[in-house]
Amino acid sequence: MTESRTGTAADLFTPAPGAAPPHRMIAAQAAMELRIMLRNGEQLLLTMVIPLLLLTGFSVTPVLDLGPGPRVDFLAPGVLALAVLSTAFTGQAIGTGFERRYGVLKRLGATPLPRGGLLAAKTLAVLAVQLVQIALICATAAALGWRPQLDTAGTAYAVLLILLATACFTALALLMAGTLRAEATLAAANLVYVVLLDLGRVVFPTGRLPQAVQPVVEALPITALAEGLRGVLAEGAAPSLGPVAVLAAWAAVGAVLAARLFRWE
Repeated sequence: MTESRTGTAADLFTPAPGAAPPHRMIAAQAAMELRIMLRNGEQLLLTMVIPLLLLTGFSVTPVLDLGPGPRVDFLAPGVLALAVLSTAFTGQAIGTGFERRYGVLKRLGATPLPRGGLLAAKTLAVLAVQLVQIALICATAAALGWRPQLDTAGTAYAVLLILLATACFTALALLMAGTLRAEATLAAANLVYVVLLDLGRVVFPTGRLPQAVQPVVEALPITALAEGLRGVLAEGAAPSLGPVAVLAAWAAVGAVLAARLFRWE
């Protein structure tokens, strides 16, 4: 009996090396990604300050013709979309590109964390930052007179759009950062940010664009997000499947390509 108990106790303390469960690896990496994002001053400027400046500046000055109704009603949903883009795409692409250049991703590639796990961890970190962004933008917009037309269905729809857009932009950011050099990623990410800010009906109306360009603009994920949010928050429209389909398609394609083409070094 003594030998049996001793053997059982020994078995309990036998080392069992191996990878942690996937959810624990993703949670640990997400916490690290969040700490890195919060320590990056330039990234915080991009994700927090610029959207608030655009919202305040264009709301109080009649520089743009934003149509009838309070200016903030058109701007607030678009600035929310811009905040998602700046955090999930531009900031992630640039940050990950330089992590790859300096060998950080090479070391992560030697761990059991898969590419899909890295994508999930970065998405979770982005969502945490976006909670702060959304709270600040909504508070600022409310101070400027914004009164969104919210109900249960509209709120759920807005949350769904933001989740899909976050997954979409994060996947596209990792695809860019995992295939291009860091300098090329820096230039391309900023260029895409400016182009989508101009074309995606975020803060600039696109009614003056040529008719032939309109289908392309409507198929952009930033347009789907901005127009979907504007429909339920500013216009009180019923949720539409169009923006959901566009964002889901971009998210699926981006995730598949990022998982297959992403290079750790």
